[in-house]
Amino acid sequence: VQLQASGGGLVQAGGSLRLSCAASGRTFSTYVMGWFRQAPGKEREFVGNIGRSGGSTYYTDSVKGRFTISRDNAKSTVFLQMNSLKPEDTAVYYCAARLGDSGAYYYTHHYDYWGQGTLVTVSS
Repeated sequence: VQLQASGGGLVQAGGSLRLSCAASGRTFSTYVMGWFRQAPGKEREFVGNIGRSGGSTYYTDSVKGRFTISRDNAKSTVFLQMNSLKPEDTAVYYCAARLGDSGAYYYTHHYDYWGQGTLVTVSS
């Protein structure tokens, strides 16, 4: 599967952005989809993931209540709605796909495919 992330940009603290990740290739609904981010000089970290049907979502504590992951299997797209953004959310955001059962998958090695990343910059 090929993944293409988009929607990043510059936003002020407290603002919102919606990232999209469009998939092509194998049937989208067979993949668990995840979002990760990597800030300058730091390791890539888990943001959240969504199950194959969209019925289950998991988030890292720092984004709970602010970020929401959703998916549209008919359009082969997963979304990351980010509200109440903080400067510490500044990072390159990556979408990733895992072929397998729904569940919580927190580590990069859990995922089989990666998008190219989209930069989110939150100014204070």
